[in-house]
Amino acid sequence: MDHAAPGCPVCEEADARFFADVDGRKYWRCGRCAATFLSPAQLPDPAEEKREYDKHRNDVDDPGYRRFLARLADPLLQRLTPNSVGLDYGCGPGPALGTMLEAAGHRVRLFDPIYQAEDAALERCYDFITCTEVVEHMHRPADEFRRLDALLRSDGLLGIMTTFQTDDTRFADWHYRRDPTHVVFYREATFAFIADRMGWSIEIPRANVAIFRKPGKSKPGFR
Repeated sequence: MDHAAPGCPVCEEADARFFADVDGRKYWRCGRCAATFLSPAQLPDPAEEKREYDKHRNDVDDPGYRRFLARLADPLLQRLTPNSVGLDYGCGPGPALGTMLEAAGHRVRLFDPIYQAEDAALERCYDFITCTEVVEHMHRPADEFRRLDALLRSDGLLGIMTTFQTDDTRFADWHYRRDPTHVVFYREATFAFIADRMGWSIEIPRANVAIFRKPGKSKPGFR
């Protein structure tokens, strides 16, 4: 069967090859940035996405959920200067991560296109931005990374947590793939490509966590 190759939504290069058909869902692999992504024609619509998100139970008081978020929060806190101001981008209905970071002495604003669509939060710059379990949902991640870059101050940090795609032989049965709202899967090489493209530095402090730093000296701003 012939497949017309779409452009990669992560790097926007026309270098994708057909990767897999799993239960009628068609996936592509980018030869440039190594991202794996769902066919654009099969992306879920906003109503489908919200129905799936509403099933999640992300309770700020759940110790297990807080331990999960600490995988990003702990290494990020080690790198933040005191009294930093951040944005939890894609915070969902329960802003547990923001609560944890505020308890550590930082200020956090929230944005989520479904649950916290506060456009004013996107009209200023931040010392740090967090995206926990967000980037795998993005239909146009290249545009989103450019937006995040614009929202970061010089020397600002972007912390991302998502399960990295590593084993092609297990892709069809991979639990992360089975979530119908997960449409882009990143490898460590994908994040290295993004960092190079955006001019950021990158650290992988632990499995499934990437922390980027935007270069330049810090600028005074909103506090």
